[in-house]
Amino acid sequence: QVQLVESGGGLVQAGGSLRLSCAASGRTFSRNILGWFRQAPGKEREFVAAISWIGIPIYYTDSEKGRFTISRDNAKNTVYLQMNSLKPEDTAVYYCAAAPSSRGLGRRRSDYDDWGQGTQVTVSS
Repeated sequence: QVQLVESGGGLVQAGGSLRLSCAASGRTFSRNILGWFRQAPGKEREFVAAISWIGIPIYYTDSEKGRFTISRDNAKNTVYLQMNSLKPEDTAVYYCAAAPSSRGLGRRRSDYDDWGQGTQVTVSS
C-alpha cells in the first residue's frame, strides 16, 4: 500500500497559477504510475494527467493540455502538477492517485489503487 499526501491547493484568481505536490510513502516501488484527478461539486471525479516512472508518456485531457504540466521527482517520491492560466471551471478538489506499472497509464478511477485525501483548488473570476 502507498500513502499519498497532496499539498499546494488554495484560492487564486483567474489567470493565475498553482503548483500541486503529492508525496508518496510506503511501498512506492509497487506503484510507479502516478496520476491526478479532480472532482468539482456535483460532478464525477475526472482524470487530469498521469506520468510513468520514467516521466513519459504524459496524458492530459484536451482542456488542460498546454496549461497543466505533470512531473515527478523519483528521489523524493513526489509528483507535481503545475497549473497555469487557471480558469474558474478548474475549481475542484484535486486528488493524487497511484497505480502499478503493469496497469499502464490509465484514465479511469478503477485503474488506480491508492488515493490521497485531496487538496482544494478554488479559482475566482
